[in-house]
Amino acid sequence: MNVALIPVRSGSKRLPNKNIKLLNGHPLLSYSIVSAIESGLFAEVIVSTDSEEIAAVANHYGASVPVLRPSEYAEDLSCDTDWVKHALEFLVQNSLEKVEYVAILRPTRPLRRKTTMVKALQSLQENSWADSLRAMQLTDKHPGKMWKLDTENMAIPYLDQSHENPPTHDRPTQSLPKLWIQNASLEIARLRAILETNSISGRAVLGFEMPGLEGFDINSIGDFEYLEYLVAKNKDLIQGVF
Repeated sequence: MNVALIPVRSGSKRLPNKNIKLLNGHPLLSYSIVSAIESGLFAEVIVSTDSEEIAAVANHYGASVPVLRPSEYAEDLSCDTDWVKHALEFLVQNSLEKVEYVAILRPTRPLRRKTTMVKALQSLQENSWADSLRAMQLTDKHPGKMWKLDTENMAIPYLDQSHENPPTHDRPTQSLPKLWIQNASLEIARLRAILETNSISGRAVLGFEMPGLEGFDINSIGDFEYLEYLVAKNKDLIQGVF
C-alpha cells in the first residue's frame, strides 16, 4: 500500500496564499491532489497543513486532512522530516505496517503528470538497492565555477583546486562532469527507510529525470504569471478531472 503526502504551509512570503491561488479556475493545490488520486497509486492522499482554509480546499478536492499540522512543523526553517513524521503518526489512517511507499508531492509543481508518478514508482520498485527516489534535472550552475568571498571580498574557489590543473574555473563548463540538481517535484521513499534512518531520503537515492516542464516550480508572482501564460497557450499542460 502507498500513501501520498502533500505539504501545504499557510505562510508564503514571496507569493502570499500561493498554494490556493487560482490557476485556470482551480487552486494550485488541487492539481497535485487530483493527479495523485487519478494515478491510482495511493490508498490515501493526505494534505499536511496548518491552515483550516487550506484543509477545506483539500477536502473539497478529495484529499484527507485528519488533523492540522502543529505550528512548530510549519515554519520557514522546519525540516521535512518533522512534518513527515507527524503525518505518518497522526494523518495516515491505515496501519503503517501496510504502507510500503510514501510519496511527497509538493503543490507548487502543478504540471507533474500522473503517468510520470507511475513511471517513477516503477523505477524505484525495480531498483531494490535504493531507499528513495528524487526528481532531478541537469544543471549548468557548476560548483567548479563558484566562489566564496571573504570579509575583504577576496574570491576563493568554492571547490578545492589543489589537484586541478588548470583550475575548474578556467575550463569550459562543458568539459566538467555533468551535475544534477533535485527539483523537489517528486520524492518517493520506502517507509522502512524513513523509519530506520529518520530521513526522507534514506541512505541510497535513485535519481529520476523529471521530463519537460513537469518540474516547473512556483515561488514568485513572476513564476505564476509565466505558468498562466504557458497554460493559456497549451491547456494540455495541466491534467485532472474537475
